[in-house]
Amino acid sequence: MKFAIIFVALFAYAIAAPNRDAETLRYDVNVEPENYNFAVETSDGKSFQEEGVVKNLGTDDEAISVHGSYSYIGDDGVTYQVNYIADENGFQPQGAHIPVA
Repeated sequence: MKFAIIFVALFAYAIAAPNRDAETLRYDVNVEPENYNFAVETSDGKSFQEEGVVKNLGTDDEAISVHGSYSYIGDDGVTYQVNYIADENGFQPQGAHIPVA
């Protein structure tokens, strides 16, 4: 469980800062046995926040429920933001630029 949480945090950091010229302006992380949260901001306008918690701890239905958001500046100069939930129902992104079924 801890490995999965740490892996998610490191993966998020890697996504938030793929540009080697960008500097990390903020990097906050808190990992507990049953929950975690982190926030990353870079000098190129990217940000990423996420919180996760273990639901139904100790049962056969134990799972991680995650919610968060990320934003970036597109090639067109517009700032795009995505809010999401990831839980037993899958990954559920929402954003003004994401088509709705």
